[in-house]
Amino acid sequence: MAEKTARGVFRTETPVKIRSYAAAVGEKEGQGPLGQCFDKVVEDSHFGMETWEQAESRFQLEAVSIALGKAGLTKDELDVICAGDLINQCIGSAYSMRELAVPFLGLYGACSTMAEGLLIASVLTDSGIAGNAAAVTSSHFSTAERQFRFPLSYGGQRTPTAQWTCTASGAVILSRDMGAVRVEGGCIGRIADLSVSDINNMGSAMAPAAADTIQRYLDATGTAPADYDFIVTGDLGLVGSPLLVDIMLKQGVDISQQHRDCGAMIFDPDTQDTHCGGSGCGCGASVLCGHFLPMLERGEVSNILFAATGALMSPMSLQQGETIPAISHLVHLRKD
Repeated sequence: MAEKTARGVFRTETPVKIRSYAAAVGEKEGQGPLGQCFDKVVEDSHFGMETWEQAESRFQLEAVSIALGKAGLTKDELDVICAGDLINQCIGSAYSMRELAVPFLGLYGACSTMAEGLLIASVLTDSGIAGNAAAVTSSHFSTAERQFRFPLSYGGQRTPTAQWTCTASGAVILSRDMGAVRVEGGCIGRIADLSVSDINNMGSAMAPAAADTIQRYLDATGTAPADYDFIVTGDLGLVGSPLLVDIMLKQGVDISQQHRDCGAMIFDPDTQDTHCGGSGCGCGASVLCGHFLPMLERGEVSNILFAATGALMSPMSLQQGETIPAISHLVHLRKD
């Protein structure tokens, strides 16, 4: 069983290994700096479906299918899938899992969901409840815009601090017996709220949560930033990333050399007009599966922290004048 090292912090006792992983992304993501890293680039944002919501479910199914193929598994050999997305009631995940008929845990951690899914799948694998467990998340630019901001046909002006919701999905399959990368441990996040209420400035809302989680994990494990090749955040973007570094510097911890942010990496801000970078459940998931896990598997790096971040607001809460609570969950990944 997983061993508790501090409140909300644990390390795995038995080997929990990443057996396979896959990322499927949209056309804009495929045109970005990491375009060659992804398993599949889908140029049709509808993915052959009638609605964007149906298309997002197809992205999840595609990522899971590719990961299963890499692992040499069928869907019947998966004991559980932990999945989530940004659409109300997580229908993107529910409708994709309807087709797979695999035991399903639906999750909502906003853009932190991939790390949350990996934490839960790791504990289930470590405990022996699952022989093969999957974590998958997705997001879609058009489903997110329709839900959280304006209908696309409205043609609203995006603010300078806004981020671009990625059309993407990432899937990871965990097992005890196969894989070149293992889950060393993790940290369950706590809610942080610095009274940011601007839905177009989520990086600022999420940075304090990332700082809290990273600091707690470093303290619990007695490690320092220099012990890791990378400390990766999910999608703080071009505003939230430097803010995270500044917050931690004020706490006496310098992560400037190790910090990387998936939202800042997935698009080219000079040529792709994405303002402050990428966001969405699929952002961190696809960059993790397309870029960082292959680096670990190839041995180019050996030790990283993946701290995905999520803004836990809803359109209704913002209309009621609420601020944006944020959370960050952390997974420690090491080359086996």
